[in-house]
Amino acid sequence: MTTKPNPITNPITTPITANLLRGAIDLEHTAHGVLPHRLPAQVRARYTDGQLAMAEAQPSGVRLAFRTPATVIELDTLPTKRVYVGAPARPDGVYDLLVDGRLAAQASVTGGNTLTIDMTAGTAEHTPGPSGTLSFSGLPDGDKDVEIWLPHNEVTELLALRTDAPVEPAPDRGRKVWLHHGSSISHGSDAASPTTTWPALAAGLGGVELINLGLGGSALLDPFVARTLRDTPADLISLKIGINLVNNDLMRLRAFVPAVHGFLDAIRDGHPTTPLLVVSPIFCAIHEDTPGPSAVDLSTLDSGQLGFRATGDPAERASGKLTLNVIREELARIVEQRAAEDPNLHHIDGRELYGEDDFAELPLPDQLHPDAATHRRIGERFAALAFAATGPFAHRGTHRGE
Repeated sequence: MTTKPNPITNPITTPITANLLRGAIDLEHTAHGVLPHRLPAQVRARYTDGQLAMAEAQPSGVRLAFRTPATVIELDTLPTKRVYVGAPARPDGVYDLLVDGRLAAQASVTGGNTLTIDMTAGTAEHTPGPSGTLSFSGLPDGDKDVEIWLPHNEVTELLALRTDAPVEPAPDRGRKVWLHHGSSISHGSDAASPTTTWPALAAGLGGVELINLGLGGSALLDPFVARTLRDTPADLISLKIGINLVNNDLMRLRAFVPAVHGFLDAIRDGHPTTPLLVVSPIFCAIHEDTPGPSAVDLSTLDSGQLGFRATGDPAERASGKLTLNVIREELARIVEQRAAEDPNLHHIDGRELYGEDDFAELPLPDQLHPDAATHRRIGERFAALAFAATGPFAHRGTHRGE
């Protein structure tokens, strides 16, 4: 199979509509095509935080899914690349092509818009650029399920889908839908490709359909995210809470506890008996016992490595400042308290996914985000814990309500 251009003699253009997409909450029609979103339009209109807007428009877990006998597929896209001032250039986003559930090819689109971010000045500059085309050829003959996973860390407008044979939406295979919310670690941070973020890996191992609401820098117990989770059909739900609350220095313990209860209450309004798993933070040395906020470690920029440091004072824990250990203790207590009346509420300590021993073996390169090897470890461990026969996500039927 090749990803080099192989023009289609008599191309069939299929409109890119919501029924060809999985993992998206909303689809915006733009001047160029369509833009998948992971938060609803009403939320996007009301809450204009720049970090949230960028994160929710990056299509982590979003994929085109269709059935076709085509042997050649072309996809026109308009990506938006991020450039961080003072940091090494980021690689182009990766598209993963799956055929009948197996990785068959990978490709990238050059060009596109550019978003230049200066983290020390707090500015961002958008520069327009050209669209590009992915071309996958040499696909096997006959009907097959095809998925094109979009880059998890690159805003991607979809312009046109062309094939050399008809396309129809992928059929429902009866797999459960897993809805997950978390921070940049769940979003994908420095994973190698969209199917190797830890939630995508875990979903594959668990045999479920993923909707990933991992939002880089934005897992902040926002009520509108809770309502989105409430309103999104799902068979399984998980929440990974903690690191963004610390590194944003967003709230104190007094606000954190009722915020967690309110977040869970809102979800339960729409999913009263759905298995709901709360996951506390993975190990992060700089914030285990030191509050936030996090800041860019300017000393690392000289070597071309973006890094972070904690700027809080450990003594401030006495006045209610949050650390990861404080959050883990409170989340365990909250889940234990609520589980007495909610037997479908569960808890995993994030250090079971990545702990201090793992940090010694596979350190976080920038002190906050896992690399590709660590994403694989976290995904495999989550699947082993959550989808085990006795785990909180053990299969009990296939569809919601069964």
